[in-house]
Amino acid sequence: MTKYRDHIPAKEFLTHLESLRKGSISRRHFLAVTGIGAATSLLAASLPGRAFAQAIGDRVGIATWPNYHDPANLDAFRDATGAAVDVNVFGSNEEMLAKLQAGATGWDVVVATNYTISTYVEEGIIQELDLTQIPNFDRAATDPRFADPGVIDGKTYAIPRNIGTTGYCVNSNDLEGAEAKSWKDFWDLARDKLSGRAMVHDYQLTAIGNALKYYGYSFNSVDSAELADAEKLLIEAKPHLFAINSDYQPSMRSGDASMSMCWTGDAVQLQRDMPEILYVLGTEGGELWSDFFTIPTSAPNKAAAYALINFLLEPQMAAKEALFHGYPTGDSRVDALLPEEMRNSEILYPAADLLNALEFGAAVTLTNPERAEIMARFKAA
Repeated sequence: MTKYRDHIPAKEFLTHLESLRKGSISRRHFLAVTGIGAATSLLAASLPGRAFAQAIGDRVGIATWPNYHDPANLDAFRDATGAAVDVNVFGSNEEMLAKLQAGATGWDVVVATNYTISTYVEEGIIQELDLTQIPNFDRAATDPRFADPGVIDGKTYAIPRNIGTTGYCVNSNDLEGAEAKSWKDFWDLARDKLSGRAMVHDYQLTAIGNALKYYGYSFNSVDSAELADAEKLLIEAKPHLFAINSDYQPSMRSGDASMSMCWTGDAVQLQRDMPEILYVLGTEGGELWSDFFTIPTSAPNKAAAYALINFLLEPQMAAKEALFHGYPTGDSRVDALLPEEMRNSEILYPAADLLNALEFGAAVTLTNPERAEIMARFKAA
């Protein structure tokens, strides 16, 4: 007979709960080994939510990107665990870095982009992850290009969530025969035919990076002369822009904007409802990126952070998320669950010639003071 236990460590509790979910142990065994069976007031029908709540609390905070999580999936986590998910949306990694440096954010999980990870580690902002608490992560199923940025000096600080590209979306009905194939086309359209109806990210990596591409420079350039050219273009374009905003879907959907710098998933979401929306990867190149789950060292509820990450990485759940947000995951297990139309999407899986021209964001761009000053002057102009 199993001895009654009045306390069980959270990590051990989560392991037993995962076994219960998979059916490898019985509900009776789960109740016995965790000590919950002694709590006669606990209703069996609500076991998963209430039991998990004892281990991880009733709330978990995540800082993430706009349009990036299906609310139904976050509700499913709450129903399964008893912990509600507080979603905090941010517009740029620079904004995220500043808030994390200031401390006391209350965030348990942060969704960070590849080029930020090394800086976060250097500054002690994120912690090394205990992979035993994330059994749904399978490194062997993940393309190393998208997993490796999360590993620093042999230690894993970040788990890949999604991959994508940065291009621009444009309403083909508003082009009136004009060409939209390159970043030169983007900036020329913004200052002419689509004046007053174009949007640029409120995000210095892409705003400046894609201005650099107009001249054929590297997306990651920190060369002063090249940055001066990019700033000149940004300042010239500013009076012609509808807005500088990283949450551009509402304006594209309403028709207030005709063109915007755009991420993969937003393009998929827009095109589902508006087939006239085109997604363009500039022929000169641009950005290829991967986003990661991380846990801040200041996270107030680390047990809940691990539980949420593991929940969202379960292949069936990750596939549901991908169906909502439209981003590929880089996880072969998840890709196999996606419908054929997604696996064959030219937005999600660009042609090799377009993909090969793209660059991963470089860590230096996050903290380069010259880039930060250019973005500030651009927004203030």
